[in-house]
Amino acid sequence: LCWAPRTGLPPTAAALLASGPGGEMLWLDVTHRPGQAPGVQLMGRYLLPLCKQRWHTCAAFLPQGGLLVCGDRRGSLLLFPCSSSLGQAAESTSTADGSASPVSEDSVSESQPSCLSHKEALPLENPLSVLFGLHGKTGVTSVTCHGGYIYSTGRDGVYRQLHLQGQQLEVLRKHRPCKGLQWIEELRFTPDGDLLVLGFHADNFVVWSSRTGENLHCVPCGGGHRSWSYCSSPSAEAFAFIKCGDVMLCHREPQPCEQQVLLASLHGREITCVRRLGAVEVPGHTALNIFVTGSEDTTACVLTLSERSRAAVPLIRISDHISSVRTLALAGPAGPGDEGFGDKGLSALLFSAGGRAQIECYRLLCAGDPASESAVACQVIHMASHRLDEHWERKKNRHKLIKMDPETRYMSLSVVPGTSSEQLPTPWKFLAAACSDGSVRVFGLLEAARKLVLVAESFHHQRCVLKVEAFLHTRAGRERHLLCSAATDGSVAFWDITSHIADATDALHRVEGEMQPLALGAPLLTVMAHSCGVNSLHVRETPEGQYLVASGSDDGSIHVCLLEVTLSGGDTAVGTCLRILERAARPCAHAAHVTGIRVLRPDLLLSASVDQRLTLWHRGPGGLDALSTTFFHVPDLAELDCWEVIEAGGELRYCCVLCGQGLEVL
Repeated sequence: LCWAPRTGLPPTAAALLASGPGGEMLWLDVTHRPGQAPGVQLMGRYLLPLCKQRWHTCAAFLPQGGLLVCGDRRGSLLLFPCSSSLGQAAESTSTADGSASPVSEDSVSESQPSCLSHKEALPLENPLSVLFGLHGKTGVTSVTCHGGYIYSTGRDGVYRQLHLQGQQLEVLRKHRPCKGLQWIEELRFTPDGDLLVLGFHADNFVVWSSRTGENLHCVPCGGGHRSWSYCSSPSAEAFAFIKCGDVMLCHREPQPCEQQVLLASLHGREITCVRRLGAVEVPGHTALNIFVTGSEDTTACVLTLSERSRAAVPLIRISDHISSVRTLALAGPAGPGDEGFGDKGLSALLFSAGGRAQIECYRLLCAGDPASESAVACQVIHMASHRLDEHWERKKNRHKLIKMDPETRYMSLSVVPGTSSEQLPTPWKFLAAACSDGSVRVFGLLEAARKLVLVAESFHHQRCVLKVEAFLHTRAGRERHLLCSAATDGSVAFWDITSHIADATDALHRVEGEMQPLALGAPLLTVMAHSCGVNSLHVRETPEGQYLVASGSDDGSIHVCLLEVTLSGGDTAVGTCLRILERAARPCAHAAHVTGIRVLRPDLLLSASVDQRLTLWHRGPGGLDALSTTFFHVPDLAELDCWEVIEAGGELRYCCVLCGQGLEVL
């Protein structure tokens, strides 16, 4: 049994949902008045999916009307049609037959026929949408509707945000409130915009604030109670529960807050990667830059940074990773007039990867919202995920086996450009990854089916691959997808993956999203650019159709080479030839690891190092010459990202964001 609030009912009435034998769930409207018998009217009958524990655990009527969402003991979310006209029609039919009538409020006779005696007059509805086992086998604990979204909680330690796509439930993303809070019972939205997560952490009942990231209330109750209630007001807090047959009540007055947050943190540990999504125009504000950061604290953060206020405001935190977030990649340009930029804001695909060989993919939607505190509204939709050891997680008795390589990390990601539906039969996007196990891997994403598939790999480097960059070569209507990878031995390898992408697209189209990974083979060209690991890599096309490849190393050196790509053969069999035209190196460009490098123009380079120096270089016939050096304040620099800004007078300036033990924009 469970009660579900429903709009349109008088204050003395409520909806009651009851699960019975055979997986049948009944919707009853119950009217109660003191001193009178309750009135009960059967409104609907529903059939729960077949499973071992076939009963519902929670339910909610959607504000849109005509739909009921409920969770069951198997951890599934179900969407049913509901209409009050069906219950009224059944009531009038049974009354007209003279065989039964709803229980009146004035009647107290036990001989009154039950409202269930003619329940067959109502059809037995099947679910419109089923998300089977969404919260695992421990069940769904609550379903809540707020702000046009559906929120579900479970005893799997996460709560999920969903919305309706037509008449289908679609998961947008999942949230993990805090470590150890495995038994989440309920969500409550406060008037000031905070989201409170109620649940059991070990043997304590806790109220967790999503905004401040801390426990607001903690009761040592023994944990895991199935019958409990919590109520809070400005004057007091109360928590009641049943323990060993006794009803226990904990009551306390609110404690004054003895601490104030002077400056909220973006992450709990080092920021390992950063990407600029673009700028959003908001009426009454200057253009707000949108950034995405990843950290060793296993989260990614979408944030705004205003040049006027110089304040970073987090919009959304993504906590799907089980280990550190090492690298980020964005698919689609981020600028007015480009694909992926709408009239109302920004839209892009975000790939995040890191430890435990885990890749996550999201659709980011950002638009100006003058009414919100941050002036930007951001929505994150989870698209797909991939782990190399997913097959291991499904193995039985895996505790008796030895896992071969449990610590593979993705070190770098790069989206392969030019693989949209215009060039390929199916709308697959491809992603290249540098891996710590010595491999270069290529993944394919089918956004419509939300699938991320490993399509090709090569272990040519035989050591940790640190960086990867993909670029597109187009000449005379012919396109070649090229890839550049760098490893810990200082080598930079160049690959042609055009045929592999075409073969993978055909294979995925035939077998509907499942295939054995192809072999990338050997690279076309390998350059020994450094004496040790390559920590930064960037490729930029020149106006002449050649490519400048810049890299920075652990030994503080910078290397730049000019690459020429020539195509041979006809339209059916195209051969790719790569040739190095020029090479320039600066052995002691920095006093520490060079962890960021960008080719701004064919004659202008920017490098950043752990020595906290940002240096501008001029590339000329004589090599690289330092133009200027700026000291920045971020220790342990991990990465930088750059973009161009055109001033009102038409002047071009370059901006860069640096991350490490902090975040800085120059």
